[in-house]
Amino acid sequence: MAEELQLSGTDRRTRYEELYPQLAALLASEPLLLPNLANFAAALRQTFGFFWVGFYLVEGEELILGPFQGDIACTRIRRGRGVCGTAWAEDRTLVVSDVEAFPGHIACSSASRSEIVVPVHDASGRVVAVLDIDSDELNDFTAELDAPELERYVRLLSPLFPLRDDA
Repeated sequence: MAEELQLSGTDRRTRYEELYPQLAALLASEPLLLPNLANFAAALRQTFGFFWVGFYLVEGEELILGPFQGDIACTRIRRGRGVCGTAWAEDRTLVVSDVEAFPGHIACSSASRSEIVVPVHDASGRVVAVLDIDSDELNDFTAELDAPELERYVRLLSPLFPLRDDA
């Protein structure tokens, strides 16, 4: 695949369908994790125009900022803190329609209004990262469309994460 996305759909569902095979092909052409995470974030931001798209990688009891697209971000998040830390601790996708209403929300940017965070698992099923997407619009994500699509997308990443001895 060329480093150019071919997208013609105007609605979000169609764009998810069009992007998936292109992203799968792009990831298959590169064996290293970091370039794949960077292109993954860029493809999502380019396709959907989200305010911020990126990854936080599990390191001990913290999430450490990984490849992202958008404004400067928080670099470390403790397990169970904020939307990202909670999604990691609970190993579940969180859809937050209004970040101001989420208890303990960590405001990396005051422009962020809604958020979705999806745990990323390695091949053994261990959470090794989270995909974090912020929107500058309220109610921009749904549990019916965005959550299952993004969960399907992050499964493409599982084989790229090395299995850890401390699993």
